[in-house]
Amino acid sequence: MAFQLDHVFILCDRGAPEADALVRLGIREGSGNTHPGQGTACRRFFFSNVYLELLWVEDAAEARSEPVWRTRLLDRWTLRRAGACPFGVILRPSFDSVQAPLPFPTWRYTPPYLPAGLAIDVADGTPLEEPAVFHMGVQRSRGRTLWEPMGHEPPVRTVSRVSIGGPLPLVPSAARRALEEVRAVAFGDASAYLLTLDFSDTAGAVADLRTDLPLVLRW
Repeated sequence: MAFQLDHVFILCDRGAPEADALVRLGIREGSGNTHPGQGTACRRFFFSNVYLELLWVEDAAEARSEPVWRTRLLDRWTLRRAGACPFGVILRPSFDSVQAPLPFPTWRYTPPYLPAGLAIDVADGTPLEEPAVFHMGVQRSRGRTLWEPMGHEPPVRTVSRVSIGGPLPLVPSAARRALEEVRAVAFGDASAYLLTLDFSDTAGAVADLRTDLPLVLRW
């Protein structure tokens, strides 16, 4: 496999007040982040193998500038209640195949906040009705995320399955097909967009947060 899942995001209102639903559930909040020059910011919740990012546009002018506008983050955020998929899937290289080419077309994005020489591969030809797909060019240091809080009150430590449902296009993009083929993300048809994180193959408990977020946790 050329890649593995790094994290997923949900586009939220400015400041992500929706994150409070996770906090009330007992999911401990980790460090937030800002993306200078890109115009976005986030609140984050960490698990042992992936993390969940609640993302919003803080500065529309920055998000509209080149080359940020081509990511369509502003479009997705603005239209998240008008048919655009509010999710993003961020990949990283697999440990055993860092140099393997990606099995879908991309364009190279050099966000202003990254150090010189680093870039992000953005899936090309992904419609707004599908999740955005990004690929980070380097492995994330596990030491950085191990400092984040993971002692959540529900027994949710390791994500075993990520599923995205919604009114997806009948013909999948190349990126979506690739995610399905390697089982990084499962996709299904539904009347509304929904992200489901499974923490067990035999889930016995369910937290449905759809009053606040298009998110279900199962463990």
